[in-house]
Amino acid sequence: MHEALDTTTPGRRLVFHVFAALAEFIRELIVKGTNEGLAAARARGQRLGRPPAMTDEQIRQARTLLTRPDE
Repeated sequence: MHEALDTTTPGRRLVFHVFAALAEFIRELIVKGTNEGLAAARARGQRLGRPPAMTDEQIRQARTLLTRPDE
């Protein structure tokens, strides 16, 4: 919070609680929209998350080298 809200009176506490409720409501809308977007992407068959750092061939080579510690 950047504003100094005085909550010493009932009216000011009400305003504070209204602001807090609105912030919570907006946050829940954002989370819901994000989850719906992720579900839609999955339904389209998109792969989510970070792309793999290594190709399948690189993984095979690394596993081969791990089984031969002398190399």
